Amino acid sequence: MREDGGMPNRLAHETSPYLLQHADNPVDWWPWSEEAFAEARRRQVPVLLSVGYSSCHWCHVMAHESFEDPATAEELNAHFVSVKVDREERPDVDAVYMEAVQAATGQGGWPMTVFLTPDAEPFYFGTYFPPAPRHGMPSFRQVLQGVHQAWSERRGEVDEVAGKITRDLAGREIAYGDDQVPGEEQLAQALLGLTREYDPQRGGFGGAPKFPPSMVIEFLLRHHARTGAEGALQMARDTCERMARGGIYDQLGGGFARYSVDRDWVVPHFEKMLYDNALLCRVYTHLWRATGSGLARRVALETADFMVRELRTPEGAFASALDADSDDGSGRHVEGAYYVWTPAQLREVLGEADAELAARYFGVTEEGTFEEGASVLQLPQRDEVFDADRIDAVRQRLLAARAGRPAPGRDDKVVAAWNGLAIAALAETGACFDRPDLVEAAVAAGDLLVRLHMDDQARIARTSKDGHVGANAGVLEDYADVAEGFLALASVTGEGVWLEFAGLLLDHVLARFADPESGALYDTASDAERLIRRPQDPTDNAAPSGWTAAAGALLGYAAHTGSEPHRTAAERALGVVKALGPRVPRFIGWGLAVAEAVLDGPREVAVVGPSLDDPATAALHRTALLGTAPGAVVAAGTAGSDEFPLLDGRGLVGGEPAAYVCRNFTCDAPTTDPDRLRTALSG
Repeated sequence: MREDGGMPNRLAHETSPYLLQHADNPVDWWPWSEEAFAEARRRQVPVLLSVGYSSCHWCHVMAHESFEDPATAEELNAHFVSVKVDREERPDVDAVYMEAVQAATGQGGWPMTVFLTPDAEPFYFGTYFPPAPRHGMPSFRQVLQGVHQAWSERRGEVDEVAGKITRDLAGREIAYGDDQVPGEEQLAQALLGLTREYDPQRGGFGGAPKFPPSMVIEFLLRHHARTGAEGALQMARDTCERMARGGIYDQLGGGFARYSVDRDWVVPHFEKMLYDNALLCRVYTHLWRATGSGLARRVALETADFMVRELRTPEGAFASALDADSDDGSGRHVEGAYYVWTPAQLREVLGEADAELAARYFGVTEEGTFEEGASVLQLPQRDEVFDADRIDAVRQRLLAARAGRPAPGRDDKVVAAWNGLAIAALAETGACFDRPDLVEAAVAAGDLLVRLHMDDQARIARTSKDGHVGANAGVLEDYADVAEGFLALASVTGEGVWLEFAGLLLDHVLARFADPESGALYDTASDAERLIRRPQDPTDNAAPSGWTAAAGALLGYAAHTGSEPHRTAAERALGVVKALGPRVPRFIGWGLAVAEAVLDGPREVAVVGPSLDDPATAALHRTALLGTAPGAVVAAGTAGSDEFPLLDGRGLVGGEPAAYVCRNFTCDAPTTDPDRLRTALSG
């Protein structure tokens, strides 16, 4: 029951933590459903569509200011049907209406506020609206009154605007380019474009706010591996170091915040997302693989440990996010309260001498780098040499003290796509650093996705929570990222069943998400719920787009199996990268990384031995996994095994375990020597 004595609204039975946060609002919320729009048609009122997610700071602010306000709720309930959507559960709904918001206003973000006709056609847009007019923005109640008045008095005009917007959206088809993969020229142009946007003083690309460029770094590492371009490696290495030394990285507990509000990576937006940490864990592992960097090794392992420690659910998968806000100890929910420190707080935990050391080491000042004199911990560049053991002891004491603070809320929703990214990261990180516990965590998450998210036709559900699968169908990124995770598990574990599961998912990509004529990919399946537009976006945002992720998974599966339809589909999908890579390389980094794999082959590695536990076989297998050749796939098993197609006909050499390397329909002589294998896979 609500504080005002009312009953919970229709969101009380949802599984989304974000929707459940609004279940006690006085607003009569509906989840996205045909019933909501039928109710709007019955009452002849417009629909308020409010889209956000559970760890969104300004979503919480608007909820507290407006959706918890009885007077605002009364106005909403009287004149609108109010629909609340979790963008992480319904990325298709979010994408369609965000495109409309951006087209109309030139910007977008969350919370997203859109007014629709009962036929779901948008006619008025915005993001956050304050409770009172400020900074040139009308108050939310002024907006409600204006929309209600327009709907009541100028209905024909509203319908005309909505129809025009919907027709314009339907006509915004992607200029696909051609069905040829990017070549040397396009990838060189993309690298040049990145060089122009690179921030040589601070690392990263562009200005504030600055986001971790995970997928671009993957392209830079692969480009260096294939061509030897030192500039590409330098941008990747320096950006990773600046992020790891900045406040965007949690210097006590590991893991990355969503983005930095400044150009110097100092002050983060404190929410921690599974997809960011999965992508960055993999990036730092690959940077270590390319350079041997001790910093990259530390950050990769700390980020992996953060995911397992703080995001793993009781069922064995990974939760979506940790909130930016938490209780500051006085009952106020404050952004960053869990993570920031004042000199006085350091002294309280550490005493004078160690507090003074910690302040120098972590850049904590009396003025502060955040709000109210608090500082975000970072590792400023200093000439001073610190005692490593003493610093480690200080870090552990601060971490223990921080654990006593009220923790940020956790969004326990399991998103299939993001778990696929986490599976790939943990499997590869565990294999590279000989951490079988991380591989086991990846396998457990994979098992849950198979058991709970996939039905008997290998259709995948997007979300689950507390072991209960959600009602929303998987979108392209779910099929693609989970397939990517399963391919990584196949290479690391030597268990061919993961390759089979990946193939089942990718069959759906070919049958239900691809345009058979152009090879273009859609974000929703051909048999999915019909929205006012079928969403289709090849550009990478916070995570790889479904389009580019599918291209990568299709290519990897084709390398494993020799399947020509999968190879052809991957290459046709990369036509859009040929068009966009030279123009906007920052926003199609994963597509560029996949294109690097195409140009390199990708290489196909088969390792055979008496068993995977045999030391000589294990040495060859590990060497194969440490190879830097872009997109190389690895199959490992016993001689004569039918576990993987790449093992067919491959046997021991002179009674010894052996590795076979092929690319572009040509194979090297098999080798029993890990050093020779390392050379063959060094890019």
